[in-house]
Amino acid sequence: MLRRDDVSAETWAIVGGRPLDVPGATLNTPLIAASNFVLGGERIYSRNEATEAWESLEALIGGMEHGHGVAFASGMAACAAVLSQLPTGAHLVLGDDCYQGVAGLADAGARDHGWRVDRLPASDPAWLGKAAEADLLWVESPSNPLLDVADVAAICAAPRRPGTRVVVDNTFATPLGQQPLTLGADIVVHSATKFIGGHSDLLLGLAVAADPAQATLLRTARQLNGATPGTLECFLALRGARTLPLRLRQAEASARVLVERLGGHPAVGRVRYPGFGAIVSFELADAPAADVACRATRIVRHATSLGGVETTMERRGVHVGQEHIPAGLIRMSVGCEDAEDLWADLGAALDQLQ
Repeated sequence: MLRRDDVSAETWAIVGGRPLDVPGATLNTPLIAASNFVLGGERIYSRNEATEAWESLEALIGGMEHGHGVAFASGMAACAAVLSQLPTGAHLVLGDDCYQGVAGLADAGARDHGWRVDRLPASDPAWLGKAAEADLLWVESPSNPLLDVADVAAICAAPRRPGTRVVVDNTFATPLGQQPLTLGADIVVHSATKFIGGHSDLLLGLAVAADPAQATLLRTARQLNGATPGTLECFLALRGARTLPLRLRQAEASARVLVERLGGHPAVGRVRYPGFGAIVSFELADAPAADVACRATRIVRHATSLGGVETTMERRGVHVGQEHIPAGLIRMSVGCEDAEDLWADLGAALDQLQ
């Protein structure tokens, strides 16, 4: 049987999580629509025992991240399962630009369970000192939407107290951009709704643990809280993940083109791009200017979320919890369209601001 370490991450995206290679077997994992099973076998009820689609997706992404995958009904469900393991009075450190849903969970923990919550910019060297005093370091890199990059390797290597865990939200970078477990992180989380699914047609989350015992705890949390991923969603995410290397290669190439041209446009004040990936943020003069640009494009769609084959953009300041970002900041998720078509569309929208 082919092992993860035998091939690159790009090849594993194609071959990982396949059914056994035996005569007559299906090439792809079939979609099995069943909530319960005839008693006497390993599977009883689909909230408790994984379906084949779960297992295949968990094997695929777990292998790409070099850990043990656990699928959830959404990215937020995965995040909640990880944070639910913190005890009363725990010390949590997270980015000041983290996803607002995670910030909401941290605020609820501070209110209901006495958590001490510290917020730091992703690139702040103070993370290294926090590793010696916190119970959990929640690193999002690149951050959302300011695209600040953390030194994940240095944070993971910093001296820690026994039991201190490092969790990395790897949604923006994807397993092709970085593999935090190989750097010493304990858990990686993904909103598989984004790049892993890749087609803006599902909600799904994943957590990948370095320690199989930690993965077991996450599966227990999933079962008890009913954060069960749907079989269809797992099937779609598995199919989408097969093309992740191709989609990301095209999107990243186009993102680099757009970054260069945005930087030379007189309506654009600042372009934020970490040097890799398909997410670009850029700043216009103010909120009204950003609203005009978002409404003026024909190819680039005005929509939230990200990571699909289509290019989308939105002014992030319209969302609760994003008051700290520049009012005219637009976050753009670059898709797989032709780069010249994208720039013709985006450039024309920006020209209206002159």
